[in-house]
Amino acid sequence: MNIYVLLYNFGTEKEGIHSIELKGRTIVLMFEEKDDAERYCGLLEAQDFPLPTVEMISIDEIRNFCTKLDYECKLVEKNFVPKTAEDRLLISPPQKNLEVETWNEEERKEENIDENIDENIDLNSIKENLEKLL
Repeated sequence: MNIYVLLYNFGTEKEGIHSIELKGRTIVLMFEEKDDAERYCGLLEAQDFPLPTVEMISIDEIRNFCTKLDYECKLVEKNFVPKTAEDRLLISPPQKNLEVETWNEEERKEENIDENIDENIDLNSIKENLEKLL
C-alpha cells in the first residue's frame, strides 16, 4: 500500500520527514489521501512552518524507517475524525516546531529538547489556522 508523507528538502542531502513530538515520542504522519496531506501542508504554511512537499511512498518503507529510528508512525485514514486531543494533531499541526538544526536525532538528544506540543489543545487556535486557509 502506498501512502503520502511530508518531506523537507526532498532529494537533497538534508532531506527530512515531517514528524510531531508528543509526550517524548517522535511520530511520523502518513496520509492515506494526497488531499489530506496537502491540506496539512497548507496548515503548516499558515503557521509559518517550513513548507514540506507531499511524496508518495510505500507504507512498509516508512514503517521500517520508523522502526530503525525508534519512531512511531500514524496513518491518517480517508475521512479521519479525531476522537482525542492527540488525534487532533493528526489533522492540525502543533503551534511550535523544532528548529531545522535539531532535525538530527543526536543533536536533539544533546540539546535535550522537551516536548514541543502542549498537551492542552486549543480549539480556537485550530479554528484560526483553518480559517487562514480560506
